[in-house]
Amino acid sequence: MKIATFNINGIKARARALLKWLEAAQPDIVLLQEIKSVDEAFPGAMFEAMGYVVETHGQKSFNGVAILSKLPLEEVTRGLPGDDTDDQARWIEATVINKTAIRICGLYLPNGNPVPGPKYDYKLAWMDRLQYRARVLLAEEEPVLIAGDYNIIPQAEDAARPDAWREDALFRLESRTAFRKILNLGFTDAFRVLNFGPGHYSFWDYQAGAWDRNDGIRIDHFLLSPQCADLMTDCQIDAELRGGERPSDHVPIWVELDA
Repeated sequence: MKIATFNINGIKARARALLKWLEAAQPDIVLLQEIKSVDEAFPGAMFEAMGYVVETHGQKSFNGVAILSKLPLEEVTRGLPGDDTDDQARWIEATVINKTAIRICGLYLPNGNPVPGPKYDYKLAWMDRLQYRARVLLAEEEPVLIAGDYNIIPQAEDAARPDAWREDALFRLESRTAFRKILNLGFTDAFRVLNFGPGHYSFWDYQAGAWDRNDGIRIDHFLLSPQCADLMTDCQIDAELRGGERPSDHVPIWVELDA
């Protein structure tokens, strides 16, 4: 089973590019972020024609997450629990049924800039809620996968120029500590199990020729529960998409599970 996560940065602008990648990569499941579309306007028919079931949690012009799946989805839920006043579309969950039932969670974690300020406070509060949800999911002792755009640079080696990010919300100590607390519950950073050292990035800014200089950061992650990590056979980043026509500033990252 091949599962990918991809911050598409606007589904309307990049639907055709997404279709082309889907045809080449053939993922069974894709978690999308920043679809920037209400549910009714999401171009689901073109993906259904490829055999995908489509589930969205959209928002006009901002945020928005979705699941495309060639496998049946059950128990689909939308919104991260813990704050009934939070109306930002950043979380979607479903159970995928194949040989093994896997709970998959797609997230678009808040950016948090500028720091300090209410946006950073919201980011840290959101991560507290994420930690609580992760604990609940782990307690079920079943395969769980939490993937998406975390807007977190976990370590210095995950940035081409770490010093440039020291006071950014993506790399501040409080942000990295909150991410580490989730990992320390028992989750595995899937990419780092198989790939070591610097130079592995999933995001390059549109400004200042970042892609041409490989001035990137790794902020898109798969966190796997122990039961899910035992199933993993591969995890890679499709970095070449960043050099394509009208690209997103992110690229897909994917895992393969023996499930």
